[in-house]
Amino acid sequence: CGLWVIHPTRIKVRQWVLNWGPQEKGRTTGSLVASPPAPPHEPLSSSRLTAPKIPEGEKVDFDDIQKKRQNKDLMELQALIDSHFEARKREEEELIALKERIEKRRAERAEQQRIRAEKERERQNRLAEEKARREEEDAKRRAEDDLKKKKALSSMGANYSSYLAKADQKRGKKQTAREMKKKVLAERRKPLNI
Repeated sequence: CGLWVIHPTRIKVRQWVLNWGPQEKGRTTGSLVASPPAPPHEPLSSSRLTAPKIPEGEKVDFDDIQKKRQNKDLMELQALIDSHFEARKREEEELIALKERIEKRRAERAEQQRIRAEKERERQNRLAEEKARREEEDAKRRAEDDLKKKKALSSMGANYSSYLAKADQKRGKKQTAREMKKKVLAERRKPLNI
């Protein structure tokens, strides 16, 4: 892995050590003799974090420090990468589970709608059958009622005509003189045979 991240405060500390380090004992080739006073922009205080102490009077190997920092940064970066990919894997699993739930719900809804449509179709068929049956019964009842009325009217008509005939017979018993005359004349008249 060729990329690595350097923390900004570490760069400042290193620049301070290189540029502003104490020069009371002087510089030697490839190394610095340094005692760690606080950086010029920060006041001396024990409560603040300070740069790591460099042993006094010994040679400081910046290459070794740089390698340690690189290793530390590389390990941090690797940990971040691992956590990122674990989180991404979890999110993908959740996404797959969500898609499965959505598909399952969609299938359930389609099944429910199909069942509902079947029930509605059956209900419509049942209503149509009941309506046809009712209309047929009404037509049959109307036909029976009409037949009864016709029978009643015909029997009433027959009774009425017989009633009228009886009335005529009653009147025939007491004929008037005129009716008797007509009757006698009708009997005398001979039919013409031509």
